[in-house]
Amino acid sequence: MMQASYSGPKRASEGPKVFAATLIMLVAALGSQLLTSCSSSSRDNEVIISVKDQKMLLVSKGNPVQTYPVSTSKFGLGCKNGSMCTPLGQMEVAKKIGGGAPAGAVFKSRKRTGEILRVNAPGRDPIVSRILWLNGKQPGNRNTYSRLIYIHGTPEERHIGHKVSYGCIRMKSRDIIKVYNQLAVGSRVQIIPGSLRDTAAGRTYLSKRKSTSRQRVTRLSIEPKTTEKPLKSAL
Repeated sequence: MMQASYSGPKRASEGPKVFAATLIMLVAALGSQLLTSCSSSSRDNEVIISVKDQKMLLVSKGNPVQTYPVSTSKFGLGCKNGSMCTPLGQMEVAKKIGGGAPAGAVFKSRKRTGEILRVNAPGRDPIVSRILWLNGKQPGNRNTYSRLIYIHGTPEERHIGHKVSYGCIRMKSRDIIKVYNQLAVGSRVQIIPGSLRDTAAGRTYLSKRKSTSRQRVTRLSIEPKTTEKPLKSAL
């Protein structure tokens, strides 16, 4: 009959080591959970897109969060089939396509081709990274879904901020990925012809930015200036 071997009493130092390792694992798990919750999509999140500003404002539970540069149609505004214009009004996210794809992943007919493009790849202008397929909620824009109007990534990031699209809303890859993670199917999308400052959320966002800027300037102005005296030569 074999006897169980006895390795002797555990060293006192092993206790703190085990505790520290357990604590590190718990902190890592909690951090991961927090990051996931912060980036999870929600119907409480929505976006307002300004054609005049060529910007998108992300709003969460009524609070403006962040703006992103976009590009709307170079053919103007409208909802007519075949016009390649950007529609206006109230819409919603109908489908989300591309979750988990790397930035620059190329899509054709909403399916990945396997190709990945770098930013501003010469001579290339496909849909990349993510697709938010929009559905119109008003009588004048109900054909938005059948017109294949998306918010999507583009490799031609040098043109973002200008009206260059064929009807869709174009964004930089890193920005569309962020917005994709925040919006859910059913999230509200509003496209307006005017400026973000014409909306309550836009005015609140601009006011907060101005306040933050003034605080930064005030803080810098009251900080004492330090001048270093030249060191005397030891010779």
